Order: sequence, then C-alpha cells, then structure tokens
Amino acid sequence: MRRSLRLSIPFLPLLFFSAAPAWAEVQLPLRKAGLWDIKVDHGSAKMPGVTVQQCTSAAVDREFTSEFAPSAKQDCSKTDVQKTATGYVMDSVCTLAGATVTSHAETTGDFNSAYTVTVTSRSEGGKLGTRDSKITIAAKWAGDCKEGQKPGDVVMPGGFKMNMRDLEKFKSIAPK
Repeated sequence: MRRSLRLSIPFLPLLFFSAAPAWAEVQLPLRKAGLWDIKVDHGSAKMPGVTVQQCTSAAVDREFTSEFAPSAKQDCSKTDVQKTATGYVMDSVCTLAGATVTSHAETTGDFNSAYTVTVTSRSEGGKLGTRDSKITIAAKWAGDCKEGQKPGDVVMPGGFKMNMRDLEKFKSIAPK
C-alpha cells in the first residue's frame, strides 16, 4: 500500500489542476457533479499514462480550491489565467520542492461532459535538476458516482482509494 501511495503523490497536483477553478481572477467553471474518468498522459515511455476515477461535487471542487489557494499564492510568483475563444490559458511560475517550475496550460472543454488540459513545463533546480515535460489530462464524465463513493474520492491504479478531503494526512510523506 505504501508503494501505491508513493506512486499516487505525483498525480495529486495534476488532479488539483484538472479539477479545481483557478485561484486567479478568472475562474474555470466547476465540473458537473458525479464520476469523472481522468487519463493522465506524460508523453513519455519512462512514465506510462495512468487513469484515475474521481467522484466530485461542486462543493468539493470549491473546497479543494479554497484549501490550495493560499498555498498556491504563497508558492507561485505568477499565476495568470486568461479566458480564450476555446477555453482557458494559464501561465505560472511556482517554487515546488526546491525547484522553480514554469508552466503553460491550455484547457478546453465544457466541464459537463469532457475537458482536456495540456500542460508544458520546465523545472529548474531542486533534486531533479532541469527537466522539460508535457502532460495531457483528458477527463470524461462517466455518470453518477458509484455505490459507496462520496465526493472527493479518487480511485488510483491498482484500486488504491483516497479522499481528497483527507489530503492533509498525506502531506508528511510527500517529497519536500
């Protein structure tokens, strides 16, 4: 179980970005309540794509945004979100785990049936040195949450399930 949890930690920020409205003046719409299939493609043979399921509600999306907004404002020197004709564009510069991460994200979709987020980023400094990456997050609404699921539940590969509202419990094992 600990191994599954470690594998899931890198996906948490991506889920946050794909799920929550931006903390800048322009806000992304909230997603339709229910179960979302979210495929994360790292564009790399070293790190294969992964699909998670997330049960959500408007209240959870709002709550998750408000939980992370102070941290994002503290850790990011730039967060610029613009509405475009086809969706949203976000540019940010943040410090994460000792690295400066410069990101450009483009979001398209209706947040009721599907949306896509494409993130290109450059990380400099920290333990991993300089790295460029491209991640595509494709989400599709799958219907109502399954029996036994509650808003905030995320089912990771291998069946590991956690609730985003319990994220505070996992901070102690996240890389610093």
